[in-house]
Amino acid sequence: MFSVDTYQRRRATLRHQVKNGVLLFLGNIDNPINFEHNTYPFRQDSTFLYYFGIQQAGLAALIDLDEQRTIVFGDELTMDQIVWMGRQETLREKCAGAGVGEVLPFGLLTTYLSEAVNKGRVIHYLPPYQAYNKILLHELLKQPITSLTGSVSFIEAVVAQRSIKEEQELEEIEKAVEVSVEMHLLALRLARPGMREREITNAIQHFAADRGCPLSYPPIVTVHGEILHNAYQQNHLREGQLLLNDSGAETALGYAADLTRTFPVSKRFTSRQREIYDIVHMAFQRANSLLRPGIPFKEVHLHACESLVEGLISIGLMKGDPKEAVSHHAHTLFFQCGLGHMMGLDVHDMEDLGEQYVGYTSDEPKDTATFGLKSLRLGRNLQTGFVLTVEPGIYFIPELIDMWQSEHKLQEFINYDKLRDYRDFGGVRIEDNFVITDDGSRRLGPELIHTADDIEHYKAQHA
Repeated sequence: MFSVDTYQRRRATLRHQVKNGVLLFLGNIDNPINFEHNTYPFRQDSTFLYYFGIQQAGLAALIDLDEQRTIVFGDELTMDQIVWMGRQETLREKCAGAGVGEVLPFGLLTTYLSEAVNKGRVIHYLPPYQAYNKILLHELLKQPITSLTGSVSFIEAVVAQRSIKEEQELEEIEKAVEVSVEMHLLALRLARPGMREREITNAIQHFAADRGCPLSYPPIVTVHGEILHNAYQQNHLREGQLLLNDSGAETALGYAADLTRTFPVSKRFTSRQREIYDIVHMAFQRANSLLRPGIPFKEVHLHACESLVEGLISIGLMKGDPKEAVSHHAHTLFFQCGLGHMMGLDVHDMEDLGEQYVGYTSDEPKDTATFGLKSLRLGRNLQTGFVLTVEPGIYFIPELIDMWQSEHKLQEFINYDKLRDYRDFGGVRIEDNFVITDDGSRRLGPELIHTADDIEHYKAQHA
């Protein structure tokens, strides 16, 4: 946990943003895999962690703005639980570490909220994502599960506060990045023809675990980089293939890293692989150079897209004017997703609260219909203290190519005849993590090699 003062200060800030009612925070539970006592690894709700810092299942908390009370609801271990799990720090001791002195049994939460509702007071809550908490809110508030969308004023206050990272949060993220960089270098050293993808995954998970870090999301380690979130990891690595590694660690306090590198299984890129890699790298560098307070991230995204198009024109896969091609979304045949997203306590920070609040504003809402833009999680003006990813890519998806070609779609910008030779190419992505500073941006953590020359040199050194 951070200091007692940290959690008290965060809650005090929140109390000034929402004027009245009860702010309800639901922690997560132990979720069973196949029977009640065989559970998935526990991960506390991130907003609960931000304001209370307690890593324990089965908790709820509230800030009563009208009565000026802060209460954690939860139960101490029973003797049966102590027999199985041993004596642990008590809930009351944990709450003291968060600066909360009032602790009540979980069963009293219903009574407290019922009395508040009967008095006509507003119960503010955040959008639930676990099934248990959806059912719990339904029972507590007597609302249909389908209507539990969250309290907008509460969501907006949390987003405004969590979006600007404190220095101690940046230190935690940099710890996660440091471990993640070493994970990626390990993958570069290990990868060779004949291995399976899963062997790389197992090695980086082991490395992170040895440093007290779980992974911040299921790793994407694949020779089919064109599949954006590929979970299949049974392929053998072969000479001449590219391997895409999208993985990151999470610290014990819950702060995430998210890095991607694409590199040859053998020692060197082929000439075609290097051309595509260098195009992605150019877009990566251009996007990074634009990061600063005040610039809309959507603008950074579109500049990166133009850079990708310029590169694809230079090798004959696209044609025409780059700006016009991007305005017609022709680049989305090759770059279907967004350039980046917010990052912090969640690898996609606060995504449970809604992209329309986290990545956009009411003045500049998200485009939820246009292919490519609908996958851009962040479009709003950047602010000092934002932490985000930058991750351009080029992906050759045979099914998408076939569909567009059969429709003669945007053929004024796309050379379908030449594209036929790239159907089995795969994909390339490069991703790093940045914090927005007063005068620009700063790459977080130690820098992971990212030029084609440096990757080839590293592979040759560790062959």
